[in-house]
Amino acid sequence: MPALDSLLRTMLEKGGSDLHLTVGLPPKARISGSLQPIGDRAIDARAMESYLKEICPEKRWKEFLERKDLDLAHEVAGLARFRGNFLYNHWGQAAVFRQIPAKILSFDDLKLPEALKKLCHLDQGLVVVTGPTGSGKSTTLAAMIDYINTHLARHIITIEDPIEFVHPCKKSVIVHREVGEHTETFGAALKGAMRHDPDIVLLGEMREMETIKLALSCASMGMLVFGTLHTNNAPKTIDRIINTFPAEEQNQVRVMLAGCLAGVVAQLLCKRIPKGRCAVHEILLQHEALPNTIRSGQIANIRGIIESGGAEGMITMDNSLMARVKDGTIEAKEAYMKGSNKALFAPLLKPGDLEAGH
Repeated sequence: MPALDSLLRTMLEKGGSDLHLTVGLPPKARISGSLQPIGDRAIDARAMESYLKEICPEKRWKEFLERKDLDLAHEVAGLARFRGNFLYNHWGQAAVFRQIPAKILSFDDLKLPEALKKLCHLDQGLVVVTGPTGSGKSTTLAAMIDYINTHLARHIITIEDPIEFVHPCKKSVIVHREVGEHTETFGAALKGAMRHDPDIVLLGEMREMETIKLALSCASMGMLVFGTLHTNNAPKTIDRIINTFPAEEQNQVRVMLAGCLAGVVAQLLCKRIPKGRCAVHEILLQHEALPNTIRSGQIANIRGIIESGGAEGMITMDNSLMARVKDGTIEAKEAYMKGSNKALFAPLLKPGDLEAGH
């Protein structure tokens, strides 16, 4: 058994989600949100190379040495799958492994808002799930794909780097493609997908301009496209998409986005009382005022659209946070740190909350 596998096993036994390996430090795991050592010996450069090399195919290892960065999936049979990222830092080679739960959690398991089911039933459009790294975007998207797979007969293509959740085909037909393994780039895979008659395309990441442009084209052509971005609310997400493009193309992109944006789901993870974590969401759905707001660039008005769309299931991040504070799921301090309108949460703070928080 690779030495790395026993570290991953130890991490899971301690309830960790991510394993961090750096030369000169002992292995560390993220447990309930904070990094804790799970071994007492520091890793030296030779040990690091052997940890990484023994789980990496030779072709991919060469790629890592050239590019200094590599994403790959690793499976410990009978235990779990992991998304690995190899990198170089100041001290040499390093890596981070995140556990991909073997069981795809459902809508009910994750207690996702009902409004997200509306997005699963759409025939076309672009749906963006956003949030900082490690906020559970992939897990939420997997639950949405699982919901579609359970209830609807669709042809779904996922394009990921690396493949995270492997879905069995239930009612839908699901094809997983991994960038680097099955296709050169996200862009090339998307171009291919246009010819494979999909109903739904899931894009692991909308990083580059070309990928975003193709995603908009697919959504405009009548496919339902799910993608992820690293923004933390709906207005910033729309801004980010538009600002990825050079100034002379931004008008055209606004028009395309206005025509095909079907929803934005922003997600944050908060510390749950007494332990664990819970997701809170900002949800923007289709609304008659939305296309014109995007076309005219009045992104500030989106907040108002979300607030007026409560009956449809839209909600702002601050309101989601407030609901979790009121039902006792999270502490006021946590909502204050994560919320955008601090004044909303300040009256709920206990004396001493902020000294500890900063």
